[in-house]
Amino acid sequence: MRQTEVVYQPMIASSLAISDMTCAPVVAARESAPHPLGEADAIEIWIARWLRVRRKDLMARYGCDPRQLYAIWWGEKFPASREKAEAAFRARHPGLVDRVSFGYRRIPRGPAKEPEGQLSLFE
Repeated sequence: MRQTEVVYQPMIASSLAISDMTCAPVVAARESAPHPLGEADAIEIWIARWLRVRRKDLMARYGCDPRQLYAIWWGEKFPASREKAEAAFRARHPGLVDRVSFGYRRIPRGPAKEPEGQLSLFE
């Protein structure tokens, strides 16, 4: 049985695109050893978070561990990258702006619209 050799291409800016065939995020792995994440990478990581790219896919794409991702998301590394990423996201995906919460949490948590909930259905 012959083994198939897998060839990875270096990451490009369009790697956040959605594949036409599978409707799944395109994951591009890096060929070389992991390098320190820069501000451009931090901006792309924020945009990927708002596009709901899985953390596992981001770790594979950038060759890093989750601590580096959380350092970016908590603002410990590159604190200005969030504002720049928000501006870039608004320019790239204008149709998704009203459906995305640009906060630090993935699921916006706010006060309930009706304090009673569904109890009013029993009246």
